[in-house]
Amino acid sequence: MRPDLAACYGQERLPRYTSYPTAPHFSAAIGPGKYAEWLKAIPQHATASLYLHVPYCRSMCWYCGCNTSVVRRDDPIAVYASALRCEIDLVSRQIDRRIKVDHIHFGGGTPTIMAPETFNDLMGSIRQAFFVLPSAEIAIEIDPRTLTGEMIDALAFGGVNRASLGVQSFDPVVQRAINRVQSFEETAAATEGLRRVGVTGVNFDLIYGLPHQTVASCLDTVRRCIELRPDRFSVFGYAHVPTFKTHQRKIDDASLPDSLERHHQSEAIAAALKAAGYVQIGLDHFALPDDEMAVAFREGRLRRNFQGYTTDDSNILLGFGASAIGRLPQGYVQNEVGTRAYEKAIADDRLATVKGYALTDDDRLRAEIIERIMCDFSVDLDPICARHGFPAEAMLQSAPRLQDLISDGIVELDGTSLAVTDDSRFLVRSVAAAFDAHLDGSKQLHSRAV
Repeated sequence: MRPDLAACYGQERLPRYTSYPTAPHFSAAIGPGKYAEWLKAIPQHATASLYLHVPYCRSMCWYCGCNTSVVRRDDPIAVYASALRCEIDLVSRQIDRRIKVDHIHFGGGTPTIMAPETFNDLMGSIRQAFFVLPSAEIAIEIDPRTLTGEMIDALAFGGVNRASLGVQSFDPVVQRAINRVQSFEETAAATEGLRRVGVTGVNFDLIYGLPHQTVASCLDTVRRCIELRPDRFSVFGYAHVPTFKTHQRKIDDASLPDSLERHHQSEAIAAALKAAGYVQIGLDHFALPDDEMAVAFREGRLRRNFQGYTTDDSNILLGFGASAIGRLPQGYVQNEVGTRAYEKAIADDRLATVKGYALTDDDRLRAEIIERIMCDFSVDLDPICARHGFPAEAMLQSAPRLQDLISDGIVELDGTSLAVTDDSRFLVRSVAAAFDAHLDGSKQLHSRAV
């Protein structure tokens, strides 16, 4: 990495572009009525994906940027799961038929905090309301420290076939600094238990840029993870936003690595994973060569949604739970963020939508361009702009930031085709941002580019 580029672009705060426009641009102009209207307009033969958010954990990891809270008792979780089942029924009544579903993702928080029987009841509600295809991917995020044998059996019974295990770091110094002490043995036991019951797709989540983290400790974590041979890795840079996530104030700013050190950690992790046979996919994912995601990447079919890189090609994502975001062809919707407000809305038999965004033709065009840049590190503007009835040259002229990226050697432009140079791929978010017409008003809400 050229230090001058890191200094110039690394401190800029930019979206991760899991959607476009991004959530800071959602407004209360889109509410329950508009969401109901959009649900009723879902095409007859559409296939949808589902996201279910479970905003509870047994303890707070101080790096966490998710919408979650700590609970010691099981009662609030059971009440919340009941609200989820009611919301599923409410949404399906708006659609008025069992539409096909080929992807289900449980996110958190810690979804496996639910009691096994509660999870099975929830899966039953999903299958009653929607036609879950036999080939559907059913994925769940897991904290290995709290996963029980009974829950592993429930996941298998419910049809779960992919699990994402939070690892982050095995360095005990880092673990203490982020309030997440997790042994290798706990992680191995969870991995082996899941595989034993047929949950064959296993992902590990790692984070770099954590307090007191070093290249050496990152490499040691990778080495130990490789012993368990997960199918995929997600490798994220820690986003330090203590203004918005107050628990992050427990992390000493002075203990955090700078942009250059963060980049060294990222590059070291990537090199170690590629040496172990994993294929680098986009900005922050790695997969074994025969994994479905690696195949989609090779074939140019990789997509990006709120879970990051994905093989899910549906343009309908139904979000359930507090703060959950959904997407329909018309735009985005988001539920009440607070669990009490969410549960009250559902108890009143009304959709919990509190804000959203109606897509314009320009948004759809820019969203496709940004997605291809984030997935492929390149984009040919001409065919995309032609599909949207917009001149490619005019799109280039509407991206004044692009000229600086070209001058700095980050982007190569050939006619209307652009590509991020190999040694600048760590700045792909900066390239995507060149086509973001909404960026200037929301920079302070995002994480650093490096």
